[in-house]
Amino acid sequence: FKVIVLKEDYAYADGPGCQRADGSITLVKGTNNVIVDTGNPWDKQHILDGLQRNGLSPGDIQFVVCTHGHSDHVGNLNLFTKATHIVSYDISKMDKYTVHNFTGDQKSPFRIDDHIEVIATPGHTHSDVSVVVKNTDQGTVVIAGDLFECEEDLSCDRLWQEYSENKEMQEHHRQQVLQMADWIVPGHGRMFAVPEKYKGGL
Repeated sequence: FKVIVLKEDYAYADGPGCQRADGSITLVKGTNNVIVDTGNPWDKQHILDGLQRNGLSPGDIQFVVCTHGHSDHVGNLNLFTKATHIVSYDISKMDKYTVHNFTGDQKSPFRIDDHIEVIATPGHTHSDVSVVVKNTDQGTVVIAGDLFECEEDLSCDRLWQEYSENKEMQEHHRQQVLQMADWIVPGHGRMFAVPEKYKGGL
């Protein structure tokens, strides 16, 4: 199993009341090929080129996961008409929807296969998910969407708290992911190794 970031992206303030942002796009290549977050509507060619570099086309993708519903993370779902789509807590293929308990007393991960699962990590929005990929060359990789804006938000809470719908819930899930992951792909920025000091919790 291989985690390949097709596009590292950014988020920054651009004057009063304005922000520029574009979400990261990630490919998990394995028994099931998975795209995590599909960028903004202007990222189509970037996705197609990235897939081609890895010997794939949109028809080779079995699952598409969008970590939450913001427009810079869901922009190209229509490229993947053969895939099962997981958008936050919604799971669908064509017009068929599957119910899964991501939250509540009976909550459980959604297992794509023995190496890939989707877990609920709300906070940034009330229905965020993250993708956990085990047994890669880098250990366990979590593709976390905007649970983590970027590596720098480990030391600057303002970078993630400013956009959080529920700071306490997001902090709880950040700690959960930091303790399980060896590497994290954030929503905006480069993939980073989890420092050892976070592994035992804060």
